[in-house]
Amino acid sequence: MNEYARKLALSDRVRAPVIRQLVSSLVLPGGSDGLDAGCGIGSNISILLEATSPGSTVTGLDLSAEFLSTARAAAHESGIADRVSFAQGNVNRIPFDVAAFDWAVSVDCVGHLGRDPVASIAELARVVKPGGTAAVILWTGQKLLPGYPLLEARLDATSPGLAPLSVRAVPERHVLRARGWFQAAGLVDVKAHTVAGDISAPLSSEIREAMISLLDMRWHGAEVELKGDDRTEYERLCQPDSPDFILNLPDYYAFFTYTMFSGRVSSG
Repeated sequence: MNEYARKLALSDRVRAPVIRQLVSSLVLPGGSDGLDAGCGIGSNISILLEATSPGSTVTGLDLSAEFLSTARAAAHESGIADRVSFAQGNVNRIPFDVAAFDWAVSVDCVGHLGRDPVASIAELARVVKPGGTAAVILWTGQKLLPGYPLLEARLDATSPGLAPLSVRAVPERHVLRARGWFQAAGLVDVKAHTVAGDISAPLSSEIREAMISLLDMRWHGAEVELKGDDRTEYERLCQPDSPDFILNLPDYYAFFTYTMFSGRVSSG
């Protein structure tokens, strides 16, 4: 497992409950066949199976052979390999026929890529049967540095903080405009739903590890764009070996949000 995949797996400890809550709210049909588009290391496949049991199957699609290898191993270890299959491919050119699945869900992938988001949503919907659901679940915000709002705002304005967008991105590409993407792609009954996950001291060792990974992934490399006191403050607060590491606060409290956008494929 590469370093990014390891950090992703650790961060799942705090992200998974939020993803589970959003998936549950979709009320996907039991015994159905679904697609996890951009499945990565397979973090959300068990959540999707739980939401559609009994008798359901999930196909995980990802461009990375290394991620798929990790996902397959995890499926075998979890005892769900007989209900899961995997395919290597691009979520912008999904290698399945029209109406191949009862539903399709993408977490932190479709909608976060550089391609026209309307085209990406249309491609996701293409492989869903009429009347079925297409949904994307995307990170939409956080407050992870309590007491330091200016530093957090400056971190969010760096290239890593803005990713996958840039300072030149048009407003229509912002993730919170995704209801418009779904409508333009021809889906109906379009909805948006946001859930917050929170973290509160005292932190167990597992949650502390998860939060260290989450902080690193959120602003990885951002320090090179900070200057003077901002960079010093970032290193003081966000480096685990610092005595002032933010997670050491006895009253540490933070939260992050995921938003799910969903729609139904028109029956005619």
